[in-house]
Amino acid sequence: MNKQLREDANRIIDGAIKAVCPDEAVRRALENIEFTGRVYIVSIGKAGWQMAKAAVDRLDEKNVEYTAGVVVTKYDHVQGELKDIKCFEGGHPVPDANGFMGTQAAIDMVSDLTEDDTVLFLISGGGSALFEKPLIDGDELAEITNQLLKSGADIVEMNTVRKRLSAVKGGRFALICAPARVEAIVLSDIVGDPLDMIASGPAYPDTSTSQDALFIAKKYNLEMSDSTLELLAEETPKELENVNTQIIGSVRELCKAAAIESEKMGYEPVMLNMDLTCEADVAGQMLVSKVKENLDSWKKLAFIAGGETVVHIKGNGLGGRNQQLAFSTMKAIAGQKDVAIFSVGSDGTDGPTDAAGGYVDGDSYESLQKAGLDYDEIMDNNDCYNGLKAIDGLVITGPTGTNVNDFCVALIS
Repeated sequence: MNKQLREDANRIIDGAIKAVCPDEAVRRALENIEFTGRVYIVSIGKAGWQMAKAAVDRLDEKNVEYTAGVVVTKYDHVQGELKDIKCFEGGHPVPDANGFMGTQAAIDMVSDLTEDDTVLFLISGGGSALFEKPLIDGDELAEITNQLLKSGADIVEMNTVRKRLSAVKGGRFALICAPARVEAIVLSDIVGDPLDMIASGPAYPDTSTSQDALFIAKKYNLEMSDSTLELLAEETPKELENVNTQIIGSVRELCKAAAIESEKMGYEPVMLNMDLTCEADVAGQMLVSKVKENLDSWKKLAFIAGGETVVHIKGNGLGGRNQQLAFSTMKAIAGQKDVAIFSVGSDGTDGPTDAAGGYVDGDSYESLQKAGLDYDEIMDNNDCYNGLKAIDGLVITGPTGTNVNDFCVALIS
């Protein structure tokens, strides 16, 4: 492993993620809100606790009292108690009973409000799985979610289906809060920032249609009961009058921060794309092609892209889209001593693993062979986690408190 490149990668990763942590962004957003009546806080998603903490601290500074609150976030993401706020941890990417319990607590809290009250609704990625009251059996919802995850469906397709099987998605939570005013602050984890798709749009009118949902179910041959299929044919709210929304972060800020960190270390940043939605392997090969085109350059270069790739799962190994993106480039850059490629999820968790992503350089392929592992077998089995673990190629950050998509970088030193 090239120690200098790995250190450079770690500095870029740390700096970029710190730059998009929601603390200051939430505080700024609160300056645009005038609170009246009782105030209730609902914070959902992987950054749910961090956003709630930032809001609580700022409201205290502004002498604004809140009545109660609920946080629903991923397991191991609650970092302490918050005054008068109940914190729940649930399953992600597949919803579970604990997430349902937290969602019900939020529903119970906001179900009897007046038009003078305000619901401060803090939304981050992961909310689709974590904030859920299913209209179907929980086990069937988990199975449909698993089918979508394995199919290669993108996040918009997944959420188009999921919001029709839910009592809170697709604008329905805002209706539950009515007539209270909902002030939504959104940390975007979807390319293009479609507000009706982030966390499946619990407080935003749905632009997708039942026909879209039925088409997706047919496209991916989803197995579901007749009653569930009937729910896909029902329409979601298309107008909401009690919601004001602010977006406070997105993948663009993440990529720009990566560029700034790269520049600090003498690299010339080159922004390739900030709306990746392709297969992880395809994104990896795009980076490889840029590397090969510029191997003879006298400059230190950092090629940067961001978005959310997908993986069509064929095997039963362990990994995530960022690990697969990085691992897929290993063979192509083998022997290139001054090249490294890494891909990272800003939330710190890539797929169902404890890794945020993966790192490879020109030495990685040889290291894999020395470890007695076969590159093609690992790729075919989607087992990039274990492949990267064997060569010290996992990127481990722990929960970061933010969630604004992924970014990938190719370095030429």
